[in-house]
Amino acid sequence: MSEPLDLLTTSLHDLHIELGAKMVPFAGYDMPVQYPLGVLKEHLQTRQSAGLFDVSHMGQLRLSGDGIREALEALIPIDIIGLEEGKQRYGFFTLANGGILDDLMITNCGDHLLLVVNAACKTQDIAHLQANLPDHILLEELKDQSLLALQGPQARAVLGRFTPAIAEMHFMNAGAYQIAGIDCYVSCSGYTGEDGYEISVVNDRAVELARLLLAQPEVEAIGLGARDSLRLEAGLCLYGHDIDQNTTPVAANILWAIQKDRRPGGERAGGYPGADIIANEFEQGASQKRVMLQAQGKAPIREGAELADSEGRIIGRVSSGGYGPSVGGPVAMAYVDSDFLRTGQPFFALVRKKSLAVDLVSGGLLPSRYYRG
Repeated sequence: MSEPLDLLTTSLHDLHIELGAKMVPFAGYDMPVQYPLGVLKEHLQTRQSAGLFDVSHMGQLRLSGDGIREALEALIPIDIIGLEEGKQRYGFFTLANGGILDDLMITNCGDHLLLVVNAACKTQDIAHLQANLPDHILLEELKDQSLLALQGPQARAVLGRFTPAIAEMHFMNAGAYQIAGIDCYVSCSGYTGEDGYEISVVNDRAVELARLLLAQPEVEAIGLGARDSLRLEAGLCLYGHDIDQNTTPVAANILWAIQKDRRPGGERAGGYPGADIIANEFEQGASQKRVMLQAQGKAPIREGAELADSEGRIIGRVSSGGYGPSVGGPVAMAYVDSDFLRTGQPFFALVRKKSLAVDLVSGGLLPSRYYRG
């Protein structure tokens, strides 16, 4: 039984209990880690059909006021000025040391920006924004909004059944829609590597919407356990594990998120916290680099496991690890010494005093299936 007395709950909490979820503390919330289907089947359900996730613990923040895009660009190395209305972009707040305060999604909603930040970081993110944005910028935490994620190859068909226009959305597009008469703000994005959507809906309609979607034959409720294995297979970072205040975007291997205009030599280069340090790493590289690994064999490689070369010298550490149901074996992310990576030599994970051979994987372990039109 869960003990939510000291934990926050989402608007779907009672529904999770009704569905037989195993509840666990996560980022200060009582959240479903799995349902009776189990983590393995929930993972494969999302890969093969569609899964519904409650991600209402995430922070939804609205920024409004004159010059909001310019103001946010001063805190983030991402092109916000050039972000068109109805478009979404991945980004991260940086610190003076070049580290990452949090990663987030940013949507241009026309008269305001919508930020979706990590649950464990939203209090510090709000404080960071309040301390650094101009006084005339209004920051609102949308506590009256829930957030659902419908992910998987059948997600598009499911939502298109109610709102055909949603089925035409491309990856990283967003807009206001009605789903069965319920007002929603929908983005074509997610955290699984699959095609899918995230749906912001007022709290008092969230259960109604969730029940509607779960009633569709393609959809099952999915918990945090499968969400983690799905994102790991897709090569997507988890804040506090694969990225944190001491990892730079260069070391984290997420430079793809920094647009040309914001890179060194670009029209709007720099101007954000840690810009000089990050610019130097653009040119010189970081001492370590985040990589994807697939183990040879079946033994799991967990977070914190050390990596060694053939002579036993420690050359890295695993930041996330687990079993990948879609690939049928252990998968991991790790930080490895850049000098060693350039040698191309084999290396090993140290697990229970044994050396397990691992292979480097470019990108995620599975091709992403985002719909780009």
